[in-house]
Amino acid sequence: MNKKDIMDQLTLTIRRVFENNSIEITDTTSAEDVDEWDSLAHISLIEEIEKVFKVKFALGELMKLQNVGQMADLILKKSPK
Repeated sequence: MNKKDIMDQLTLTIRRVFENNSIEITDTTSAEDVDEWDSLAHISLIEEIEKVFKVKFALGELMKLQNVGQMADLILKKSPK
């Protein structure tokens, strides 16, 4: 899996969690860019991302993330080769 594949899947996952098919995701997209993305939705999103990509995140890893691109990089790093 490469970063583009991860970004494509993240876009679908984010759209599904927020029930909004018009959301466009880029490397720099953050919670501030998506109206529906509040703290409760964030928890649901992380849980869904862990299921979809079959990864587990440590709280410390999540605290460092500033945007979707960094999330994609972390998924790429944690994904089985």
